[in-house]
Parts: sequence; structure tokens; C-alpha cells
Amino acid sequence: MISLYHKIFTRGITIMKKTTSADHAGKARGRFSGGLGYVLAVAGSAVGLGNIWRFPYLAAKYGGGMFLLVYLILVVTFGYALIVTETALGRMTRKSPVGAFHAFGSSLPFQIGGWVNAVVPMLIVPYYCVIGGWVLKYLAEYLRGSSLKLAEDGYFTEFIASSVSVELWFILFSALVFFVILAGVKQGIERVSRVMMPLLVLLAMFVAVYSVTRPGAWEGVKYFLVPKLEDFSFMTVIAAMGQMFYSLSIAMGILYTYGSYIGKDVDIEKSTAQVEFFDTAIALLAGMMVIPAVFVFSGGDMETLKAGPSLAFITLPKIFASMEMGGLVGIAFFLMFFFAALTSAISLMETSISTFEDELKWSRPRCCMLMVLVMLLVGSASSLGYGALDFVKIFGMAFLDFFDFLTNSVMMPVAAFSTCILVIRVVGFERIAGEVERSSAFRRKKLYCFFLKYVAPICIGIILISSIANVLGIISL
Repeated sequence: MISLYHKIFTRGITIMKKTTSADHAGKARGRFSGGLGYVLAVAGSAVGLGNIWRFPYLAAKYGGGMFLLVYLILVVTFGYALIVTETALGRMTRKSPVGAFHAFGSSLPFQIGGWVNAVVPMLIVPYYCVIGGWVLKYLAEYLRGSSLKLAEDGYFTEFIASSVSVELWFILFSALVFFVILAGVKQGIERVSRVMMPLLVLLAMFVAVYSVTRPGAWEGVKYFLVPKLEDFSFMTVIAAMGQMFYSLSIAMGILYTYGSYIGKDVDIEKSTAQVEFFDTAIALLAGMMVIPAVFVFSGGDMETLKAGPSLAFITLPKIFASMEMGGLVGIAFFLMFFFAALTSAISLMETSISTFEDELKWSRPRCCMLMVLVMLLVGSASSLGYGALDFVKIFGMAFLDFFDFLTNSVMMPVAAFSTCILVIRVVGFERIAGEVERSSAFRRKKLYCFFLKYVAPICIGIILISSIANVLGIISL
């Protein structure tokens, strides 16, 4: 495995020397070419695995159209406030999260706030690449015409327990991520995002149209799009908040880092609105792909819809196998799934490497090699957690499940709360407004100030408490 990584990075470092020599000549940071490059990169980060499989099953479980309505309201208020904040702080300081916090103070609270934001992507990207390897494996099987094999009972369980196979697919997916990262911001991240995001949207539209035109699918469409008051509950709000938090790349250090790569002429408010649109559109398409198809397959059985993460790897392959053109639909779905996983993993990896570059003052290839060690340690533990290392449990969870809980349920709320406190107590709303207004009209300024000051800290506290309560079995999410 190590020799494979060595070959990959020998080639990658050669690419890096050709594409980023200007950085070593004194250019401080990489840059996006403009607002579109930034929007597509952030949208690629936001549109990930959570949109494709997490959003549909949460929508199905917590009220369908009512969940969708609550989610949309949260995205344009709470989500908007945090996206603008992190992007503005990144552009203001020209730093990744640790440096951004340090720009306003060097005491322990500033160090903790910056490093919590920075460590989140370092822990997420290894296990995210494990799941990306699962997606790549399924895509390869569909391309080989093995759709019926994927639909067999027990196939997924046997696959993730096969340690060697899972590890190899994890390494392959990780290698793809590193190739893009080594090419730099403009030549790597932006170029890939410009190609993959439009393709992802087209593939999502194809699968969604095919799904909703199946006989009997209209009931699933109505359940997903039409809100009903009787479907509203406190848990609908909690679940929608958690999903919004997860899918918009908030509190992962990504928006700080990508914000530091944009020029002062990029309209932050407009770009944020475009990211909101992209994220919401893909979430809607994901719901339209999955929920109507499951309604047709199960005859409207809600328990099938609430299958959770297994929906993508167990339930949907069974559905595709029962369809005409199911193999083609499976290829389109998992190709889209792969694009979503890759663009999100790239943003997580870039944030981690940017932090190392800023704080250690190392070259980009050297920082990538450091992330290889992190990937081998955390990623291999996650990939083997259902196989060779299945006897090791942390609080009753396999490695992948534990890292997911630690980052998403504990560290991300803490990171977001730290950002809110930084703005409220230290930076001040006027400085944030001044940064945004360099290139934006900031039409939602009053809404921004209200939500960041009064609503966001409360919502973050609710997410943290409810997530921990869920793990302890006090509530069920």
C-alpha cells in the first residue's frame, strides 16, 4: 500500500512543480479564477454523500414535504449566516481556519476555536474516502454489468467485511483525490469542479426524470413535495438543522479556506445565494430520484424509505435490478454519486493541506505526504472496522461510525459555535459587513446579524445536545 502511494505522489509532485512554481517564488496563496470557480468548488464541497443518500431518508422519516419546507427556511437563514461569516473571515484574513482565528488573538480560546475547525476535515476525509471507495466499487460493478449481483442479499455486508478489497478501493479513491489536490487550486480543484458539477446535475436530472415517470411514482412525489401540518414535529426541525449543517460544509474549515482563495471583487452574497441554490437543487433532485422509486418498489412502505445509510448500497440496487434499464440507471446514479463524493473529498483534503501549509510553512507536496500518513492511519482503521478490526469498538461503534459521530455530532457544532463567538465578541458585525460590502450589496444584512447573534448559537446548542442524546439512546434521530 505504501509503495502504491509512493508511486502516486512521485508523479503528483512532478505535476505540482509544473503547476505551482509561482507559489514557491513568493505567491502567498492559490486563487480561484473568479466567482464562478469559487461557487462551483464550494457547491462541489456542499453537494456530497449527505445530499445523495442522507437527505432522502431524513425527508422520508421526518415528514416529507414538511421536512423539505423547514430545511429550505433554515438554509436561507441560519445556513446563509454561517456561510457568509466563514467566507468573509477567510477572505479578510487570507488564512485557513487556524490562521483566521489567530489573526484576532493568540490566547488559548482562539487557538482552540481555530484548531477545532481545522481538525474536523482532517478526521472526516479519511473515512469519507472509505465510503468513496464503496461508491467507486459499485460504479465499477455496474459498468461490468453486475447489477443483479449487487442486488443480492448480503452483498454489501460481505463486501465491507472483505478487508483487502475495501482497503484497495479506499486507496484508489484517495489517490484520485490527491492527484487533483497536487495540481493546485486553479488547475486542480477549480478545473475538476467546472467539469464534474454540470455533469453531476445532468445525471441527477436524468435519474430523477426516470424515477418520477415510473407507474405509481406520483404518490412518492406528492409525499416529498407537499407539506402537511400533521407531519410537523420538533424532531422535524432537529433533523432538518442537522442535515443543513452537514450538507452546506459549515464548520469544516472549508469555507474559511476557499474564502481565502477568492479576490476582493468576488460578490460574497451573490456567491452564497448560488451555493444555496446548487445545494438545494441537488437535494431536491436526490429526493426525486430516491423517494418516488422506493414508493414504486415497496408499494409505499415507509419503513423501506427509512432504511438510512443502507438505502444507497442495499435498497437502491434492489430497486434498479427490478427496473427496465436498471443497469443504465445504476450506472448514472453511482457515477453521479462518485462525482459528489470526489468533489466533497477534494474540498476536505484541500482544507487540511492548506492548514498545514499555513501553520508548518511546508511546501504543498510535503503537506500532502503528511496527509498520506493521516489517511493511512485513520482511513485504514475505518476501512477495516467492519472486517479485520471489527472486534475493536469505541463506545460500541466501529471506527468509521465513531469518527462520523465525533466530527459531525460533537466537533462541528463546537466549531460553528466558536465562529459565532468570534464574530459576536471579537470581530464585530461591522467588520464582517465591511468585508462583504467590498463587493456585495449585502441585502440580507439585517437578517444576517439577527440570525448570527440570536438564532445560530441556540440552534448549534440544540444540534449538539440532540446528537449526543441520540447516541445515548435518549432520543431517536
